[in-house]
Amino acid sequence: MNFLAHILLSGNKEGVIMGNYVGDFVKGLLTAEKTKDWNGDYLLGLKLHRFIDSFTDTHELVREAKKVAAVSNGKLAGIVTDIYFDHFLARYFDDFFPEPLFVYAHHFYTIIEKNEHMVPEVMIPMMRSMIRQDWLTGYATLEGIDLTFQRLSRRADFLAPIRTATKDLQEHESFYFEIFKLFFPVLQERSARFITENAR
Repeated sequence: MNFLAHILLSGNKEGVIMGNYVGDFVKGLLTAEKTKDWNGDYLLGLKLHRFIDSFTDTHELVREAKKVAAVSNGKLAGIVTDIYFDHFLARYFDDFFPEPLFVYAHHFYTIIEKNEHMVPEVMIPMMRSMIRQDWLTGYATLEGIDLTFQRLSRRADFLAPIRTATKDLQEHESFYFEIFKLFFPVLQERSARFITENAR
C-alpha cells in the first residue's frame, strides 16, 4: 500500500497516523530497548505499517495483481500495484470515508505539519513536497498518478522504468480495480483489528 491507504487505515489518533505515515523511513527492529521512550501510539503506527505491508505483499489477490503488473514492470510490480491501489482509493474515496478526499488530505497535511518532530529528517523534504504539491488529491486522476510515477522514476536508477507504469494501469484498469475492490475491505478489517489488539 502507498501513502493514502496507510494513512486512512490508521484510524483517528495522530500518533498512530504519524507512525504509519513514516513507516518506510524507520529502519531496523522495533525492540523494547530501542523504543522504550517512544510515544505508544507512534510505535503502534510503525508496527501497523509493517503489518499492512506484510499482509498486502503475501495476500493471494495482490499476488495475482503483481503477476500481471510484472509483465510490464518486472521487479517493480509491487511498488506499481501499491500506487494503482492508492489511485482507486483516491478516485472512489467517498466509498470508504464520509468526507471528500480534498478535505481529508488537507486535514492530514495539518497533522503532519503539527507533528513534524515525528518525521525522520531524511523524509522531511519529501513531506513538504507532498503538502506543497497536494499529492494525495492528485492520486485520484490518471494525470496525478502519472506524475507520481515520473517523480518516483527520478529517485534512483533502478526505478527509471516505472515512468511508463500508467500505460499498464490504463490497459488493465478493470482487472486491477476488481482486485482492489475485493482486497481493500479485507485489509481495512484486518488493520482495524490489529490496532484494537495492539493498542496499549
